[in-house]
Amino acid sequence: MKNIAIIGSGSWGIALAIHLANNENNVKVWSFTQEETDLINKERKCKFLPNAKLPENICCTLSFEEALKDTDFILHVTPSKFTREIFKQYKQYVGNKPIIICSKGFEKESLKTLDEVIKEEMPEARIGVLSGPSHAEEVSIAIPTVLVIASKDEEIKKQIQDTFMGPNMRIYTSNDVKGVELGGALKNIIAFCAGVAAGIGLGDNTFAALVTRGLSELTRLGVALGGEKETFYGLSGLGDLIVTCLSEHSRNRRAGKLIGQGKTLEEAKKEVGMVIESIDNIDVAYALGKKYNVEMPIIETSYNVIYNKLNPKTAVNNLMTREKKNEI
Repeated sequence: MKNIAIIGSGSWGIALAIHLANNENNVKVWSFTQEETDLINKERKCKFLPNAKLPENICCTLSFEEALKDTDFILHVTPSKFTREIFKQYKQYVGNKPIIICSKGFEKESLKTLDEVIKEEMPEARIGVLSGPSHAEEVSIAIPTVLVIASKDEEIKKQIQDTFMGPNMRIYTSNDVKGVELGGALKNIIAFCAGVAAGIGLGDNTFAALVTRGLSELTRLGVALGGEKETFYGLSGLGDLIVTCLSEHSRNRRAGKLIGQGKTLEEAKKEVGMVIESIDNIDVAYALGKKYNVEMPIIETSYNVIYNKLNPKTAVNNLMTREKKNEI
């Protein structure tokens, strides 16, 4: 039995809390709202997961100090754009506790990955990254799921593997922190594009091409940023790409679909009602592609759809009529 702190009470944070509590661990969740704290503690519910019932060994608090007291490790599960701001508020309580990044994204202003953000704030931090094909809605109701924990610290990998493993969750290990983190962040953009394609009524042929060529793009950028090529064909790359592009659970795909159907960006954000990481990540990926001179036509086109109001049907035509290329 472990004592585990989860920073963030959104759908993914609570889904992980449910899984870990069902594995007979004690879980303390930090939330920034009294409303969510009361809903979790008094009604054993999460507003983002209406079908889930929270076990009694989960408690929620507004206090970072209380959440992190006597904790074996910390899961950081906030929207990526808030990572630095929130980490600054709780880093004084971290000590030597491992920090497992479960968020997927970048810091927009600096173009940094989240492990870089935390290391910048706390150079001595012990860091792992947990990622893979996983919808909170399914993990919260014990549908079998497979994830990967990446860390340079062997003790962290063993601890996470031992604590999470069970009949409903399998954990693999990796040394490629950068690759695992980038796979999880970049796939959201391709999922957004898959949603746009569905919204304008395109078919399975288009979807297969988008996923395949999208994987090629995120691999090129990921390797340029320091990830290992093989990682992008694993759970945090191809695996997460498939589940996010395919499923109606995906808020990134849903947002793209709404835009493909003619909604504005603001209308799509309002209808989805949760943070859409792909919207924040597209301009970061676009900027990184320019910085490292990586060719990424799908990501560049999606940037133009969002920020330059390029018509989605015109965007598809632009991609289909590009100059001739070899596949590899």
